[in-house]
Amino acid sequence: MGIQDLQTFLDSNCVQGGSVPVDLLKIARMVAQKSQRNRVIKGQQIHNFSKLRLVLDGECCLDRLYGGFFSDWACGGQWNRMLQFLAVLIQAMEMSGLEIAVFFNGCFEPLRRPDWVQHQLQVRAKVNNVLKHITTKGTPPPKIWWTPPVCLRTSLRMALRHLNVTVLCSMDDHHQEVIAYCRENNYNGLIADDAEYAAFDPPRYFSSEQLKLTYKGSLDTKEYMLSELTRALNIPSDRLCILAALLGNYILTENDLADFYKNNNISTNVLNKTSVEQMIKIIANFVKELPSAELDVVSQKVFGSVSDPRCSKLRQSVQYYLNGTKEGFLHYKPVKPTKVHKLDSKPSTQTQSSLSDTPSASEGDSNLETSRFASETLESERESLNAYKQATANAKTAPQIVIDPPGIQGHGDADAIRTEEEQSDGHAINGTHNLLISSSSSSSSSSATSPSHATADSARQLEKTHIPTTSPEVMRTASERHQKGLMSPYIYQILIAGEIKLPVLLEDENHREFPSIHVIYRPIRQMVYAILFNLHHRMYLATKSKEKGDSEKIEIPDVTIKEWVWSKSNPYQTPELVKAEQIGWGVPTIQRLWFGTVIDDKRRRLRGFLTCMRSDTPLMLNTSYVPQHLLVMACVLRYIMSFSDKIKILRRQELDAFIAQAFSPELMNAQYLQDLQLPLVTSRGVQLATLFMAGVETALLANDACGAPIPWLMCCPWLYFDGKLFHHTLARATIAKNLLELCSGHIDRVVKVERMRKAILEGITVVFARPPLPVTPGIRVSVPSNILPANCTINDGLMRGRGSGTLPQRGLMRRPIPSRGGQLEIAGVVVGQWGPNYGQPGRLPQPLQGHPRGRIPPQVTSIGGIKYGLPRGFNPINRPTFQTRGATRAPIAGRGKKTQMKVTGKKKTTVKKTKETEKKDIKSRGIDGITDYK
Repeated sequence: MGIQDLQTFLDSNCVQGGSVPVDLLKIARMVAQKSQRNRVIKGQQIHNFSKLRLVLDGECCLDRLYGGFFSDWACGGQWNRMLQFLAVLIQAMEMSGLEIAVFFNGCFEPLRRPDWVQHQLQVRAKVNNVLKHITTKGTPPPKIWWTPPVCLRTSLRMALRHLNVTVLCSMDDHHQEVIAYCRENNYNGLIADDAEYAAFDPPRYFSSEQLKLTYKGSLDTKEYMLSELTRALNIPSDRLCILAALLGNYILTENDLADFYKNNNISTNVLNKTSVEQMIKIIANFVKELPSAELDVVSQKVFGSVSDPRCSKLRQSVQYYLNGTKEGFLHYKPVKPTKVHKLDSKPSTQTQSSLSDTPSASEGDSNLETSRFASETLESERESLNAYKQATANAKTAPQIVIDPPGIQGHGDADAIRTEEEQSDGHAINGTHNLLISSSSSSSSSSATSPSHATADSARQLEKTHIPTTSPEVMRTASERHQKGLMSPYIYQILIAGEIKLPVLLEDENHREFPSIHVIYRPIRQMVYAILFNLHHRMYLATKSKEKGDSEKIEIPDVTIKEWVWSKSNPYQTPELVKAEQIGWGVPTIQRLWFGTVIDDKRRRLRGFLTCMRSDTPLMLNTSYVPQHLLVMACVLRYIMSFSDKIKILRRQELDAFIAQAFSPELMNAQYLQDLQLPLVTSRGVQLATLFMAGVETALLANDACGAPIPWLMCCPWLYFDGKLFHHTLARATIAKNLLELCSGHIDRVVKVERMRKAILEGITVVFARPPLPVTPGIRVSVPSNILPANCTINDGLMRGRGSGTLPQRGLMRRPIPSRGGQLEIAGVVVGQWGPNYGQPGRLPQPLQGHPRGRIPPQVTSIGGIKYGLPRGFNPINRPTFQTRGATRAPIAGRGKKTQMKVTGKKKTTVKKTKETEKKDIKSRGIDGITDYK
């Protein structure tokens, strides 16, 4: 039950003509042609065509923007492939004259928290199914369990910004701001899949779930005909809001409407639940028969009394939907992204074409100077653009779809990089006078709210969140950067509400090899809280005041942020109170970090970020060790390695796999990544990728909090990570004897990996995670001989033969000892057999349990050996092997061969030479500077 049932009703065949298949690119071309004809008739010069302009709710089609269903989405995100898809999509739109503005949800929305929690619990169920599927079958999960990869929203914001698309982020009420932006800016329609938008009756309403870019060059979806909906239900269009309210939402819940449903014979019981079609028709019939649309009359009919406390909720719910309609949307006035504090801004004197191949078509660029940091100078933009071009110089595009150019060409290049012009505020910002603690809120830019929403001040009192007041200048910049999608949404939520909601991630809650990912990165967030609320400066002022003996004491605020994190003991029932932690040195105020223009400010911004990431070391800033576009990655890996002295997360091969895939030329080869097939998807690999990408998102939060010392172009995840390539590299790292083999013999890449690893581990007492425990019985998946599963749990003494000489240096282990144990054969006749196996059938030898003194090791004795023996030199954990004849007999041989019975001097000589050759080979195996894995 709920408002979303209206969307289900629309998608079904219950409404004849309720949804019509359309091609958005064809509609856009028709709009452009019509505009061209009208201008020719009027004799006007045609400089540009009228475009079909649509608002896209990104929250409704994250999978569509990601590129549809990629089978390897669980591997951590295929960011280069996503970027290639978006480039093709945006290019097709521009060529046809279709313009979109993409909205992401950046609201905290405390009143919608129960809905958010319910959604997260559903995601958690999917995550458990995904990990169970991967563990048992080793294949990518099915589409039905798709969940957004970690950092997807952040990556989409950066990719769309890179492709010159208007990106916006809601602040107070996501649905109201999306429809208000659509109406105020005269957009032609809306692309979404949310029944609340249907109740708002937008100009045109297209399905985001059915959005598909086809090979023939069409952008197919379906359009919802809301006029047909009201006609089928036989209700006036102005009563659609009443119908939507009676379906239930976050204001007027299903429990509030239980009596109403019971009186109208609508069952919400799971066993005999009324169908969606029948329920909507019953409620529509009730709405049609109402004598009046007056809310008092409606309340009387629904609850039987105007004095019922639920009547106020009904009024708020109906009014909420009315505020989104054409007649009532002006009653709700969200902060406009392009018009906030316009009086404080100065006209720009630079043009974007100085940094980009083509000028930006995004709205709001003329007012970007009011929302920029001091670090975003013309010089830094140019340097980061050049560095980005160098990092992607070897990129190979692999467009999935070949688009036939239409007759009318649009303007703009989909591959143009969106850059920002720099306009200094022209005044030095000290910020000290703004640090006095006041009792009033400074967030005046967010005062406009929905009737069903509380203001920031009242929300703080309601939730009893005590956080220091932030200066108006900081709040203005934070709100504008938030609205334009230039900053992590968490920063604005922290400054306004003192709360953040952390979603469920793709991690195993039942078999943890390391703590919860959100807990791992909590220390970074704690330092971010201290930076945002000037904790160091406030303590400094309090200390100075105490030394001077001032009568008026300056209180040191207790900066505590509420974090909504799921755990078994607390499944989103109550928030966890997290205190801010000082960064450890005299970090400047947030005003100086964001707006300071001197050289020291630039240096402190970067130092603040590196300190949050525990990466303030000399080699981190040496580009010969850590290239600029890999700095974020290096910081995240260093933080993981230094997280705890007691808990070690990464193994040596896993760290090398992360670094090696970042330097791999295939990282920028979309065609290669598209064709790459993973023989096995592993649970540990999936969780390591999730851990890394969650670290990237946290690092970007710290970067924004410190004033963006790292340019946004250098933070794009497709520059240093691809989940599919990481899994492939991780599998190869498991069997490679050394780094040179992992890098396919390219010594230049080996040097780069070694240097970056040295920078990551500088000053750290390096202790890698222990080898995995023995594998539990399960379904075995056949793997090519050159790839071993990344989580194949082989004992460290038995695996890979990396310099140990115990196993062949390449390929998988041969077949283990049969389960029947050893046996003695003479002339083909079995004369004795004994001893248990070293594991279950089909498994590798397992270590014996218990103390060595308290057990008698099994013995294997045979003449001619067993047919399926172990490889040369293999002695499982120094277990004794008794041989009846010939101490130097070759360990692997066929059964019953006569020649095996003979032990000659020549044979001994051959064996001795072989052993000497092996020892010599082991000594000369490595290359100078390259150490074999052990």
